[in-house]
Amino acid sequence: MTRKPFYLLASALLIAMPAGAAAPPFETAATTAIMVDLSSGAVLYAKDADRRMPPASMAKMMTTHVAFDLIKRGQLNPNRMCTVRPETWQRWHGPAAGSTMFLSPGEQVKVSDLLHGIVTLSGNDASVVLAECISGNEAAFVQLMNRHSRQLGLRNSHWGNPVGWPDNGVTYTTARDLATLAAATIRDYPELYRDYYGVREFTWGRTMGTNQAITQGNRNPLLGRVNGADGLKTGHTEEAGYGFTGSAARDGRRIVMVVAGLTSFNQRIEESVRFMEWGFNAWQSRPLLRQGQHIGEAQVQGATVSSVGLVAQRPIAVTYPAGLGQNIRAKIVYTGPVRAPIAQGQHIADLVVETGDGTPPQTMPLVAETEVGEAGFFGRIWYGLKSLFGAA
Repeated sequence: MTRKPFYLLASALLIAMPAGAAAPPFETAATTAIMVDLSSGAVLYAKDADRRMPPASMAKMMTTHVAFDLIKRGQLNPNRMCTVRPETWQRWHGPAAGSTMFLSPGEQVKVSDLLHGIVTLSGNDASVVLAECISGNEAAFVQLMNRHSRQLGLRNSHWGNPVGWPDNGVTYTTARDLATLAAATIRDYPELYRDYYGVREFTWGRTMGTNQAITQGNRNPLLGRVNGADGLKTGHTEEAGYGFTGSAARDGRRIVMVVAGLTSFNQRIEESVRFMEWGFNAWQSRPLLRQGQHIGEAQVQGATVSSVGLVAQRPIAVTYPAGLGQNIRAKIVYTGPVRAPIAQGQHIADLVVETGDGTPPQTMPLVAETEVGEAGFFGRIWYGLKSLFGAA
C-alpha cells in the first residue's frame, strides 16, 4: 500500500471566537530575533530568524546541553573532579581571554561548580576545562557538540569550540536554532535547568593581594526585571554584537526568545525585557487537550488491527492575540498508513492548529495510544490481499 499524507479534521477542536484577530505588531532593533510559546509551539515573532550568525557565548548553551545529557544518562557525575591544566589556564586568563570563572592552574573543580561557572558567570575557562574533563581534549568535545546538534535538528548550526570564541566563521548558528536548543534543554532536563539556570550569582576564586572571594552576578537581563524569568544565556563579541537567549514561565505558559546583533549592553537589557513582556501581554493561551487525551485514529499497515488511537504527548494549548479571537481549526496530519510494529507513546502524527491571525500553524506531537504488534505471516498475506482490492 502506498504511504501518503493523511489529513483528518479534528472537529472537536473547532473553537468559535470573535473574528478579526491579527498578529500583534512588534519591532526590535535586533538584526535577528525569534519568540516561541512552548505551551503551544507557536512562533509569535521572527525576524531573519534563519540567518547564520556567530553565537558568541550563547554557544555555551550547547556545551551545557551536552553535559546535562551525560549527567542524565549517568555517564557524568556532577561531583567528579576536573583538573585545570596549566596550559588551559594560561590561554584563558587575563583581560584578553574574556569572561572568566577565575580558576587557578592545577586546581581541582567539581563538574557542578564548572557548570555554575559556565551558566552563571559565562566563564570561558570553565567551558574549556569541562570540555577537556569530559572528552579528554577540546576537539573531541566539539565533535560531541556537533553530534548533539544534529540530533536536535539544528540545521543551520556548527560548533568549532565550546566557548563561542570567534574562529573565522567555523562556529555559527541562527536565532531559530538557539530557540530550539533552549527549548530542548528546558524540556529534556527540567531539574538540571532549574538547578543551574536562573541562579543570580556565583562565588569562585579570590582576588590577588587581599585574597577576597570573588562573587559575580548573572548577566541575564531578564532576572529581576521580568516575572518568571529563569534562563538562559547572553553573548557578546565585537563580531557578533550583543545577544541573548532567554526564557520565562508565567500563568502556565513558557516563552523562549532570542535577540542578536544589538549594539550595547543597555540596549540588550531594554530590548530583551520589552520583547518578553510583549510575548506575555500581547498574546494569550488556552488549553486544548490534556496530556494523554484521545483525539483521533491513525490507519495502520501490517498489523492485526486497522487503526491505532492518537493521544496528546503533553498538554496542548493554542496561542492567539490577547483580547481578540478567531475560528481555531485543527487537523491531524500523519504519513500513513503507519507500519507496525508501533510502540505505545511513539510519535506517529501531529496536531496542526491554524488560528488565522497571520502566524504560522502551530504543530504539536501526537503519539500512539496503545502498542500495536506486527501481524504474523498469514495475517500479512490477508492484509496484502485486502489492500490489493482496496478493502483496507
